[in-house]
Amino acid sequence: MSKSHLFKWRHFLPAIIIRCVRWYCRYSLSYREVEELTQERGLRVDHSTVFRWVQAYARQLDKRCRCHLRPPTGSWRVDEVYVQVKGQGKWLYRAVDKYGDTLDFLLSAKRDSQATKRFFHKTLNARNSTTPSVINADKHAAYPPAFAALQQDKTLFSSTELRQNKYLNNVIEQDHRFLQRLIKPGLGFKSFNSARRTIKGYEAMHMLRKGQVMGVLKGDVLAQLNFMAQVLGVAA
Repeated sequence: MSKSHLFKWRHFLPAIIIRCVRWYCRYSLSYREVEELTQERGLRVDHSTVFRWVQAYARQLDKRCRCHLRPPTGSWRVDEVYVQVKGQGKWLYRAVDKYGDTLDFLLSAKRDSQATKRFFHKTLNARNSTTPSVINADKHAAYPPAFAALQQDKTLFSSTELRQNKYLNNVIEQDHRFLQRLIKPGLGFKSFNSARRTIKGYEAMHMLRKGQVMGVLKGDVLAQLNFMAQVLGVAA
């Protein structure tokens, strides 16, 4: 593969970097386990180098795959996942449509109406998002005031409905499991920024895995690698 400007000054070929980023963001591996996998293939890549690659390219992957996602439906499922950052609990807000396609996500230090409102704004402004007809959420008290504020400032249509029923959120509850399996081997994140960048890689690979990217079928590993190379500007 020929290098793009994103890989300038890197000491390894883009194909190796992309594969390591994919391994870490796709499977339940630690950085040291990715290091061992490269050693099995005759390469010496330190785990700290893999960490730097993930921090650099995970957010680029998330950003560049957005314009390739299939359109979602207008029925949202929103929920939060507990994430440990530097020994403290943080909250990962996530939204999917009724078919499980990822809409957007937000890592927040708090779980209140302001954080919920900020998450709604971010999701509404996402490139692959549409204004919802209904938002399904659990019974957390932060949702109604945030929802009312967005309707008051005309960000949401007055016809949009908020339904707080935990049984309607089974789709996103199941979707959380993929993220939780990836976060567990790392035993928590060391900083808020590294957590945010890494989760972007997790979510991007999750969208690829689900077949949410147009032209990349679910389970087609080679198509996933080729797509990653394409959006990161690497020519085969």
